[in-house]
Amino acid sequence: MTVVSVSPDEKSGRGRSRRIPEEKSLLLPSKQEETGEFNGASFPGAVFNLSTTVVGAGIMSLPATMKVLGLVPGILLIIFFAFFTEASIDMLIKSSQAGKTVSYGGVMGDAFGRMGKVFIQLCIVVNTVGVLVVYMIIIGDVVSGTSSSGYHHSGVLEGWFGPHWWTGRFIVLLVSMLAVFAPLACFKRVDSLRYTSALSVALAVVFVVITAGIAIVKLLAGSIAMPKLFPSVPDLASVWNLFTVVPIVVTSYICHFNVHSIENELDDPSQIKPVVRVSIALCSTVYITTSFFGFLLFGESTLEDVLSNFDSDLGIPYSSLLNDSVRVSYAIHLMLVFPMIFHALRLNLDNLLFPSGSPLSSDKRRFGIITAALLSIIFLAANFIPSIWDAFQFTGATSSVCIGFIFPAAITLRDPHGISTKWGKILAVFMIAIAVISNAIAIYSDAYSIFHRSKASPEY
Repeated sequence: MTVVSVSPDEKSGRGRSRRIPEEKSLLLPSKQEETGEFNGASFPGAVFNLSTTVVGAGIMSLPATMKVLGLVPGILLIIFFAFFTEASIDMLIKSSQAGKTVSYGGVMGDAFGRMGKVFIQLCIVVNTVGVLVVYMIIIGDVVSGTSSSGYHHSGVLEGWFGPHWWTGRFIVLLVSMLAVFAPLACFKRVDSLRYTSALSVALAVVFVVITAGIAIVKLLAGSIAMPKLFPSVPDLASVWNLFTVVPIVVTSYICHFNVHSIENELDDPSQIKPVVRVSIALCSTVYITTSFFGFLLFGESTLEDVLSNFDSDLGIPYSSLLNDSVRVSYAIHLMLVFPMIFHALRLNLDNLLFPSGSPLSSDKRRFGIITAALLSIIFLAANFIPSIWDAFQFTGATSSVCIGFIFPAAITLRDPHGISTKWGKILAVFMIAIAVISNAIAIYSDAYSIFHRSKASPEY
């Protein structure tokens, strides 16, 4: 069910109708809930918000995927999943428009009934919790430091002031949560985050520019060599290991759960497809540039979280300043991305727990309790999960691949409104096959690796 709002120009024949969802928990907040009159989100604001949803922590693991695959297959994989992501979002948008639904859950419910809606909401909750935990882990690594392969990588505060109780991960994450995450998480409308989203995209670009600049300077000076272009596969286990990067790339593109929220708030909802195309193109450019120059700069020493590499002498003037600039800028970027992902998490969890309740935006008590509970769970998980690679592989091989590819393709094949073309269904079958096979191999490879590490090292 929808409410139709009519612009003032409609009386003269120049107006148009704009869908505003009445679906529970997806209602736009009332005009009194936030300052000023809300006349719809702008195209640039929507691009920034969707790009912010995409470019999060995944970018930090992409240079490590180059180490596994080599530059040529790695970059081709990023481009491949960029096209796949756009195609899967297009499937969702077409089905949503045909069924007049205003959320991902609504589209799944339209195609597969109540259980389909519940299942996608569970996947979104699992995925967004995993991603937000990764954000906090990276922020903790950057600011307070981390240990990897027996080596301690000092954080920014530790480098500036030395080790103290207040530079530890627990205190750093607690202060970040109370001072940044909690206030930004209290906004009820996605468009209210457009300025922080624009700043977060700018900070991601700063990270890319600095990394590229350092790599180019060192390459021209002859202090680094060109990294490998293709993977080395001496045995069958090495072949299986190549598939472990697929969940990482898949997770890096997941933004489907926020597409409808952004579309619902657009001044002109018909612009959602151009918004998606521009956002995917922008994010793919950032991903390819970061992957190439990050791997070029650190080569086989590239860590699972490339930010951890920026804690030693880079061999160029002002190395310490550049290291701190890179790490601080990206830590702030993640803090600003956090509320965009949290918005989708809170709405879907509320729909799961209170499917018949009043809109979340109108229930301050429920809004506050859910927000506080989720922030607490994410905070605790970030203090106990040691690696972003572990978190990414878990979410990427399970909920992310369902959200990004399997469910949109399944909706297209189900085709409850008879809108799917022959080629659309062929693409859907191919999408499901690629997603299932690659992730099954990735899960097998991870399990195989863990099993053999545990045999080789009993204390593991």
